[in-house]
Amino acid sequence: MRGTRPLSLITRLLLALLLLAPASVALAGIDAKYPQLHQVFPEAERYGDIEGTPPAAAVYHGDKVIGYVFETVMVAPVPAYSGAPINILVSIGTDGTIRDARVLEQHEPILLVGIPVQKLYDFVARYIGHRVDDQIVVGGGGSGSVRIDAISSATVTSMVANETIMNSALKVAASRKLIAGVADTGAATAQVRADYFVPADWQTLTGNGAIGHLQLARQAITDAFKGQPESGLVDDPTAPAPGHGADTFIDLYFADVTPPTVGRNLLGPTAHADLMKQLKPGDSAIAVMANGIYSFKGVGYVRGGIFDRVHLLQDGKLVLFKDSDLVQLNDTPLRGKPAFAEQAIFIVRNGGSGFDATRPWTLQLLVNRQVGPLQSIYHTFTRDYRMPAVYTTRPEVAAVADTDALPADAPLWQKVWHGRRLDIALLVAGLSVLTLILMFQDWIVTRPHLLERLRVGFLIYTLVFIGWYGLAQLSVVNILTFIQAMLHGFHWSTFLMDPLVFILWVFVAATLLLLGRGIYCGWLCPFGALQVLVNKLARRLHVPQFEVPQYLHERLWAIKYIILLVLFGMSLQSLNMAEHYAEIEPFKTAITLHFARSWSYVLYAVALVAVSAFNNKFYCRYVCPLGAGLAVSGRWHLFEWLRRRKECGRPCQICANECEVKAINAIGQINFNECHYCLDCQVTYANDQKCPPLVERRKKRERAARPLPTPVLTITPAATPETHEPAKVAD
Repeated sequence: MRGTRPLSLITRLLLALLLLAPASVALAGIDAKYPQLHQVFPEAERYGDIEGTPPAAAVYHGDKVIGYVFETVMVAPVPAYSGAPINILVSIGTDGTIRDARVLEQHEPILLVGIPVQKLYDFVARYIGHRVDDQIVVGGGGSGSVRIDAISSATVTSMVANETIMNSALKVAASRKLIAGVADTGAATAQVRADYFVPADWQTLTGNGAIGHLQLARQAITDAFKGQPESGLVDDPTAPAPGHGADTFIDLYFADVTPPTVGRNLLGPTAHADLMKQLKPGDSAIAVMANGIYSFKGVGYVRGGIFDRVHLLQDGKLVLFKDSDLVQLNDTPLRGKPAFAEQAIFIVRNGGSGFDATRPWTLQLLVNRQVGPLQSIYHTFTRDYRMPAVYTTRPEVAAVADTDALPADAPLWQKVWHGRRLDIALLVAGLSVLTLILMFQDWIVTRPHLLERLRVGFLIYTLVFIGWYGLAQLSVVNILTFIQAMLHGFHWSTFLMDPLVFILWVFVAATLLLLGRGIYCGWLCPFGALQVLVNKLARRLHVPQFEVPQYLHERLWAIKYIILLVLFGMSLQSLNMAEHYAEIEPFKTAITLHFARSWSYVLYAVALVAVSAFNNKFYCRYVCPLGAGLAVSGRWHLFEWLRRRKECGRPCQICANECEVKAINAIGQINFNECHYCLDCQVTYANDQKCPPLVERRKKRERAARPLPTPVLTITPAATPETHEPAKVAD
């Protein structure tokens, strides 16, 4: 008996520890994962679980909520330039102020091995103190906007971070009613015409845009969640059975029924009049009708008073519907209207949202996929809506004045393109000039001085505008990223984030198909342009030039292909690792960062530029993995516009000796995998003072055109009797 007492004591201690363990785990909430939150909320006594839609953890002082904490990847995962979102831990107070923002995870290529990541941390920290409903514009501003300067040489990443922070903070604040009292400060310029009514049927109202339409097939939902965790639930409505991808997921129609022409025709005069009695001045009523396996109502309003699947968005502000905003919509008398399994009317309270029904807005449908008993992932589908102008008092001039502006809910890549319209125009103009040079090259090469001016001028444009200003230096990283996207889920938005790079790649892809790699390497590569310009200056200064022996030169070509193969193999294992070793390209140092970098990177880039003064394009010829990738891609091009003669290389070697990258072999053939399309060989080809076959033809023409000498007849005097000599006739 005495031996059992210690055992029972130990048992009781173990049981107590087991009972306390769940409590310990429960206490270890988000603050245990992120200890820095104690500095953000020093008055906090406890933290809630991450929950709700969108998910966030409440911060408590006693029983009072004093703020919310959330990871942006759970709320607004905006794809960045790398294709993956930047995950930021954001803390907001109940007054709608951003109290903290710090980066948790990012995979931006330019920040991995280029710009110090601390610059991104400092950029994100600038949002502390701003309100969640501030109109923050990166690198620009306007009426009512707050300007935050972008990270130098990382504008796209800056815009993604801005969109990520502000979108997620606004969604969390709006869902928790922290900004319910914020109204639109802009005065409405139009009103709904309450006296305008025209009889109409379903076809008329859908045809003129008064009724919007969003239709989704089950395959579209599957594609939207591609790359996301698969659901393990049997009743998951987002997972179609094989062969049922074309089945309807949801067929949804929506309309603002405030205008009499829409409301009275759709609801009937009596029902519309009753509805209008429930509305206060400035309120709107949105009818939503749908068929399909997915309910737009969902169950969120049962849990917390908010419909979690259907929202409105205008000027970056979300309009969420509560259960008190719901009005039942019964069968309606509208002629031609289909029968709907689910329909409802939602009232938009103008006093709490600042919603202007006469201006464009967007309907958002949130589709969730259940990937576990307590875990879901989400995807939002949208449709834009604008009330037909005939239903409003908006003057026509006011409607025209807004045509140049993008909707606030436009995708981020559209905002980037809109903001860089001038840069895009200058790039397109430059590419158009290059296209004309290529189209009329046979005429231009007969005028070598004109070609030299065009080429030098275009190389300066490439270096200064495309490179140092536009930061559109292409890289082997772009090729590796594209391959990874094709293997693991392709999204156009990833590549549209940088308009200059995207347009340049489209042009390069076209020229690769038509003429091979030479167009980019010879005309559009900023670092290549820098090397050529340095070499031309060196030649003017009579710097001696050195060439590698031909047999060794042709073997050194293989180096860049080996480098490409190694980087590609690395990318299959880890794209981040491949991006790190892609620093063998000096592009980031010399072009993107303008040599503003640590001394080792600068020394490497400067050394390669210096070598080009003695050996033109040494890096391009032997080291560049991007050139190797383009050579492989353009190997089977369709056309060869560089002309050759049967005498080339047999025995003439003039073009081979003058080629700036030594891409012409001893028998006169052009190696298009190595050719940079400088057109020097074509100048010689058209020069009848230099090209031996033309020189010979020119001399023959000159001899044929030379007049024959005229015979001269000379007659000597006849012989005299004294000499008795006969007369002589001389030619």
